[in-house]
Amino acid sequence: MRILAPIAGIAGLALLTALVAYYGFASVLAAVASSQWGSALVVIARACALTAAGIGWWFLLAPTRGGPFVFVGLRFIREAINALFPFAVVGGDLISARLLTQFGIVGSLAVASVLVDIFMQVLSLLIFVLTGVGVVLDLAGAHRLGAATFVMLAIAVPAIAGFFLALNFGAFEPIVRWLLDFGKKRKWAVFTVDLGEQLQRIWRNHRGLLASFFVHLAGIFFGSVEVWVLLDCMGHPVSVVEAIAIESLGQGARAAVFVLPGGLGVQDGALIAVSAIFGIPAEVALAMALIKRVPDLVFGIPGLLAWQALEGRRLLSATK
Repeated sequence: MRILAPIAGIAGLALLTALVAYYGFASVLAAVASSQWGSALVVIARACALTAAGIGWWFLLAPTRGGPFVFVGLRFIREAINALFPFAVVGGDLISARLLTQFGIVGSLAVASVLVDIFMQVLSLLIFVLTGVGVVLDLAGAHRLGAATFVMLAIAVPAIAGFFLALNFGAFEPIVRWLLDFGKKRKWAVFTVDLGEQLQRIWRNHRGLLASFFVHLAGIFFGSVEVWVLLDCMGHPVSVVEAIAIESLGQGARAAVFVLPGGLGVQDGALIAVSAIFGIPAEVALAMALIKRVPDLVFGIPGLLAWQALEGRRLLSATK
């Protein structure tokens, strides 16, 4: 498994390079240049979406010491690890749970909050993708949808249903045991035997669950602003509904191939395919896909540095 991430990353990068070469480096670069201030606006939009995701996570445990600021900061770190550091094996989600314990949250509660937060994100993404599927089906028919979208739906629907049933009927012991074994092998103290109780504690907080869900849903739909702004800046404006369709199916493709860091190549190809339905030239769609990766670097590099700073603080406190 450890060698899978770098191999997948190389394959994704090769696919993305092949796409740029196929549509022409000069044409794609010209389209990128035509975006003007679009890149800056995309960075701002991504910051708003990530902030919403952090607040949605915080609602699961609110009120907590330090307010939502800690959760928002850790959400940026989660995104940085997932986007730029696929070799972390466990990903940014569980690492962020361990970091959360440095801010007064019990380890098992931190892990439980991340698990439920992931559930909220996947549920919101499923609604988002289904909305995009509905728009495309209305305009073009099922034959225009990419296979990756259906793969994502095939994975997400049973996963959401299974997690919901497990939390409601208490049949999640196998999941908890697997997480405990996972933590013990890596000597992570945040994995403790009361993880199941903490999951139930969060799940019974109906007000927090609803607030988290609506904030996550609003944030993920807001992400369509990136497509809407970029295409307008590049001289190919689309409606808000069309932007939602393009962004949602791109995100669906990325989720379907989660083994690829950042969905390299596949997300970009999906954006090209969906954009074509709305009359967007391939080189413009590919330029948009490349620009949408700018926030990964803008926020990713500081996020990785912040992660290492927090890890360093943890190690220093452990040696005292």
